Amino acid sequence: MAEIYIRRGLASAHRAEAARLYWQAFAPKLGRVMGPEDLALTYLARVMRADQALCAIGTNGVLLGLAGFRTRAGAFAHGNRHDMAAIYGPFGAIWRIAAWRLLGPEREPWFFQIEGLCVREEARGCGVGSALVEAACAEARARGHSEVRLDVSDDNLRARALYERAGFTATGGERLGARAVLFGYREATRMVRRLG
Repeated sequence: MAEIYIRRGLASAHRAEAARLYWQAFAPKLGRVMGPEDLALTYLARVMRADQALCAIGTNGVLLGLAGFRTRAGAFAHGNRHDMAAIYGPFGAIWRIAAWRLLGPEREPWFFQIEGLCVREEARGCGVGSALVEAACAEARARGHSEVRLDVSDDNLRARALYERAGFTATGGERLGARAVLFGYREATRMVRRLG
């Protein structure tokens, strides 16, 4: 594979592709709540925060992957009720917001948390995910954080193995119970990497 470089932020030229990558990675978990796909892509392109992302770019300028994160400054792919209503209409916004609230309140916004990491299919296994994880840890350190957190679903063994290789350890978990019907996974494991 050609060289990659990590870019802080999300360029306007990559916004639509970033929405597609994010949706492809997380549609199994978000599809029932954020679908249909065309509306989900429009919503994601609208709400993604460029300042809460790191992108892996190939030498040919192609977006190979991205890591979206949450800090006290905000979250990568979370809009508000106005964003929801603009894309899904008033009724569509109401039930989707209610569904998200089933997951509980946002946890510990003062920590650096990787919200989503996704890699273009043809670039998987080439070090893109590892480069994004290391870049996220460097970004957290530069912002004054002493650790990086993330949640990984029980069915995403490949991602969990990537995070374990990168020095993350499991610190707890959460079972979704009946909410699993909406979100497509049964359990999430909280993982943490302390930054030296």
